[in-house]
Amino acid sequence: MKKILIVILVIVLVIAVALVAGFFYLKSKLGLSGNTEIVEGYYEAFQSDAPLEMKYSQTGGSQVGYTEFPSDNTSIGKVRVWYPKELESNAGLWPMVMVVNASGTPASSFEPFFQRLATWGFIVVGNEDPQTGNGQTASITLDAVLSLDSGSVLYGKIDTENIGIVGYSQGGAGAICAVTNYENGSRYKTIFTGSAAYPTLAKNMGWEYDASKIAIPYFMVAGTGKSDDSGTDPETGFGGVAPLSSLIANYDSISDDIPKVRARAVGAEHEQMLMRSDGYMTAWMLYYLQGNEEAGTVFLGEDAEILHNSNWQDVEKDR
Repeated sequence: MKKILIVILVIVLVIAVALVAGFFYLKSKLGLSGNTEIVEGYYEAFQSDAPLEMKYSQTGGSQVGYTEFPSDNTSIGKVRVWYPKELESNAGLWPMVMVVNASGTPASSFEPFFQRLATWGFIVVGNEDPQTGNGQTASITLDAVLSLDSGSVLYGKIDTENIGIVGYSQGGAGAICAVTNYENGSRYKTIFTGSAAYPTLAKNMGWEYDASKIAIPYFMVAGTGKSDDSGTDPETGFGGVAPLSSLIANYDSISDDIPKVRARAVGAEHEQMLMRSDGYMTAWMLYYLQGNEEAGTVFLGEDAEILHNSNWQDVEKDR
């Protein structure tokens, strides 16, 4: 009888994983990006009583320029780059953020996100890959950008000591893989993931990652909505894309020597996490890539803003 129950349990789990795989496959093929709210000026609809979250969810002070170049990799298609326009006439170096796409979400489908982040003084890089989970195209894109010659507006302008990586959903798994599974992953100084596919789901989708290998400051978030956390044990059924248990497991697996923060956006569904986490993702990058001390107060110390922000719960941090 016990063996029969085990077999039934395994069958149920396989079916659940297959259904999730089918969902992601259809989402990719049908072009359902999950970022339909990311239109021009999307950030103006965001509201927060926390002053720094509100500030960093909006635009910074830079005008934005744009460049692109083709890739020999058919999945990447084009590498797209948004940057502070002043770098065209400024001899300084600029920090860079690599963005790893969610399922079926090429960079061209959410340009306003890249544009907004670039106003804060970042070179922001994306590509057209709709299936980014193993991190390979992020790795290829990074090499391509860092190998640009003097014919590019970006030549000699990238601060190679201050490169961050951001990924959402499947792209969250991809960002972790890009940092931990590729030689050029050592280029990254910090990582942010929004609703990264939980480890069992990622493994079954071919995006297996090991968060314990992360050795750079890491900010991980997800939503409390059913699409991210269904309330079901993720090891016996579909627990949502990024249940709390997965954040806890990933957070706990990383050395306490590494600055790390986990948090969940109250009431947010999976497809809302890009907008809901925008402000604090920006603050994280500003602190670790630009040394912005004000942005650091969002996360650091006993009076950190994120601890008192009603938009967030289940916050854990080690600094």
